Amino acid sequence: MNKSVKKIVLILTLIILLPALLFTAFEINSLNESEETIKEIYTNQLEAILFSVNQYSEDMVSSWRSALNTMVNDETALQNLSSRADSFLNINKSIQSIFFADSLNPVTVSGISLFNNYFDPVKILSQNSDKIRRLHSYQQAGYYKIEPLKNDDSSTVLITLLNDPHKKKNICGIIINSRQFIREVLSQKLKSISGEEFNITCTNKKNNELIYSVFNLDGQEIKLKKDLWLLPDYELGILLRGTSIESIISGRTTTNLLLISLLTLILIAGVFVVFRNIRREVELAQIKSDFVSNVSHELRTPLALISMFAETLEMGRARTEEKKQEYYSIISSEASRLSRIVNKILSFSKIEAGRREYNVAAVDLNSVVEEVFSTYQFHLQNNGFVFSLNMNEKIPEIKADSEAISEALINLIDNAVKYSRDKKEIHISTGFENTRAFVEVKDCGIGISEENQKKIFDKFYRVSEGLVHSTKGTGLGLTLVKHIMEAHQGEVTVKSKNGEGSRFRLVFPAFK
Repeated sequence: MNKSVKKIVLILTLIILLPALLFTAFEINSLNESEETIKEIYTNQLEAILFSVNQYSEDMVSSWRSALNTMVNDETALQNLSSRADSFLNINKSIQSIFFADSLNPVTVSGISLFNNYFDPVKILSQNSDKIRRLHSYQQAGYYKIEPLKNDDSSTVLITLLNDPHKKKNICGIIINSRQFIREVLSQKLKSISGEEFNITCTNKKNNELIYSVFNLDGQEIKLKKDLWLLPDYELGILLRGTSIESIISGRTTTNLLLISLLTLILIAGVFVVFRNIRREVELAQIKSDFVSNVSHELRTPLALISMFAETLEMGRARTEEKKQEYYSIISSEASRLSRIVNKILSFSKIEAGRREYNVAAVDLNSVVEEVFSTYQFHLQNNGFVFSLNMNEKIPEIKADSEAISEALINLIDNAVKYSRDKKEIHISTGFENTRAFVEVKDCGIGISEENQKKIFDKFYRVSEGLVHSTKGTGLGLTLVKHIMEAHQGEVTVKSKNGEGSRFRLVFPAFK
């Protein structure tokens, strides 16, 4: 890689690729931070929903407390407290029993038949004297708190204080059926809050039993859970329906990372394409420079020979007719060579400008080949070449420009002459294969490597290794051949090996 290309690589890296990679790294870091923020906000939102459910359950029990508080402060109802309490239980099915107590009168209960040794009011109050004192301190501050004291798998004891002016029944115990409370009282609130987006559940923490779920879980795992304030052995859970926050965030992260990666790849691909095009332009500029140098040499040699031998003849230094004829022959040969070089450059110029025109007509391929063979036979034999022609007489006519075909064939013959060393043989043949006519030029020269065979038809390209490089030329001959064949809907193929010669074939569609 030359210095210019290295400089281009450095500039592209500093100006485009490096900032793109830094931007990608920054975006990925920002993306992670944004997703964490989204997750935190969403989690807070879900926690707020669970908080509202807890608040609702406490408000519901507070409404029961208010009704019971009214009951004990009604002088007319106080005399028939037990029957009023039974009526209250009939209305609120999730309440199993209630009892009232104070420090002087141990207990007055309703629904006494539901009590057993486990739910003994006297025992419960005595075992939770500290909590009762704490409730009194809250009452003095104007706040009537509800405190869960005892529970089992199915029932929970809730204690609160009433503002009984007689101070005889200011302690109220409410024993509720925990499962029934969840399924009948909380369920309606859970349904209204969850809507169609969320699923809210309630689970027994001791055995992980699902007590209630707004929708089927369908195998989803509940990760966000909060305790029920009034039912310590139960917890609320919330999750998105059909997916989870982690899945959503993971999906968003994956999508954004893919987009950023795609953008990075596009930028890298763009840099690569720009670099490749610039490198090709640099190489093409170098090739053009070599082309100008080669053409200058190609033109200078015949001009120098023509000038030298013309001056010799002009000054009368050729003593014999034999010498004069030799000099005339050299001048004619070099003039023809010069003409071919100029014609090749002019043809290429027309092709590059899109002004090359072809006079297409029905042509006998054998006739064109035979004419070229006749023109070159004597010259090549004098230069020590074995020059042979083998034609297939059954070839149908082709539709072509005979001059263009002759030009393509002459370029192939010139190359065969240039690149032949010890074994000077050139064989031309025509044939018909798979409904297509062809003419083939075969030599026994230095050959072309498989790697270079892919490039020899590129404009200005010349092999840069071995004897091929040491042979002067314009690098346009095979480019012209390829263009001529493409213009005739044909193709040029090559088979060659280093040191074993080359075989070029011009293939034409048969004229129908």
